Formats: sequence, C-alpha cells, structure tokens
Amino acid sequence: MNLEKLLEYQTEDTKLRKIEEEIKSSDEYKKYAQANRFMGGAQEKLESIDRRAGELKALLEEINRRDEEITNEIADYNGLEELIKDGGDISYYEKTVRALSDRLRALKGELNKLTSEIRAAGEEYKKFREQTIAMQKQRKEYKEKYEEIRAARAGDADKIKKNLEAIAKNIPANILEKYAAKSKERIFPILVPLTNGSCVCGMNFPLAQRSTLSGGNVIECEHCHRFVYNK
Repeated sequence: MNLEKLLEYQTEDTKLRKIEEEIKSSDEYKKYAQANRFMGGAQEKLESIDRRAGELKALLEEINRRDEEITNEIADYNGLEELIKDGGDISYYEKTVRALSDRLRALKGELNKLTSEIRAAGEEYKKFREQTIAMQKQRKEYKEKYEEIRAARAGDADKIKKNLEAIAKNIPANILEKYAAKSKERIFPILVPLTNGSCVCGMNFPLAQRSTLSGGNVIECEHCHRFVYNK
C-alpha cells in the first residue's frame, strides 16, 4: 500500500468535506432542507387527514341515522293516552319512552363530541394547508440561495476534486474502493496513526499485530473499522 499517497488523498478529502460541512451548516441550506423534509411528508399527511375526514363523515351519517330512528320510535308513543285506552300497560310504555330518551341523550353527547372532532380536523387541515404554502415558498427561496452558496464554493471544490483524481492514479483501485466504502459508512478520518499501541477509538493492538505495520502497511481496527498506520 502506498501509505504516503493515501494520506495525501485523505488530506485533500478532508478539505472537500470541510467545504461540504460549511455549506450544510449555513442557514440557507438548513431552511432549504427543512422545507424539503416538510414537503416530503406533506402528501402522506394530507392523505391521513382525508382518511380521517372520511371516517368522521361516516360516523356523522351513522349518528344522524340512529338519531332519526330513535326520534321516530319516541314519536310512536305520542298517542300514549290512546294506547292506555286500548288497554295498554302505562308503566311499560313510560319505561320504554324513558329508555329511548336516555339513548337519545347519549346519542346527542356522541354527536357533540363528533362535532368537536370535525371542527378540530377542519382547523388542522386549514393550518396544514397554510404551512404547506409557506414551506413551498421557503423551499423555492432557499433552494436558490443554497445553490448560490454552492456555486460560490464550486471553484474550490473542483480544484480539490482534480487533486484527488491525480493522487488516486497512484493508489490501487481496491484500496480506493475500501476507502470509499468506509466513507459511505460515515467513518472519518479513515486513516489514523497508532498511538501508544492503540487506535484513536481506544482499541489496543497486541505487539505481534503492531509488528505488521512496517513498510507502510495498515491494520483495520475491529472496533471502529478505521485503517491504523504507524508514523
């Protein structure tokens, strides 16, 4: 392994990463990313609100149906005197009417609760719609600002990328593949010096393993998966 070239590659890569980190730490990028995240989940949220609205509508129709049914049953007992004259049991009729009235009152309570839920769902939809419009504007505005920042740093980034390409020509392809794979795993820095017989993560290497570091060789740390080299 050409350790010197690989360390040089990592030095340039560090510079490129710093530029990316500076861009992503800007308020412009953060607000653009925030709007992107919001808009990414907006469709799912709208579908959820629509489903809930459909459920509430179905419940309202069912309660209204039951309300009409009970009201009609109570209306059947409006001619109570006639029923008694015909030999009906007044206590039975009164008990039945009371039971129906209790059911109707309970149903009215359900209706009031449902009406509150429908009102809340409507307010939620209105608020979310306003947020969506605001986030659409924010995404458009801050995407332009974010792209301006990227464009301003493009020259520096391109110069570093050209340096990386030049250095890469002196590094075996399989080593670069491993480097890229570790980079994707958010391992950085990838190459670290052996310090007091240990990796930067604290993993200690036995003497026999350390002896293999001569001649520019590296050891892959079993704990943090970095490449460890000897200065």
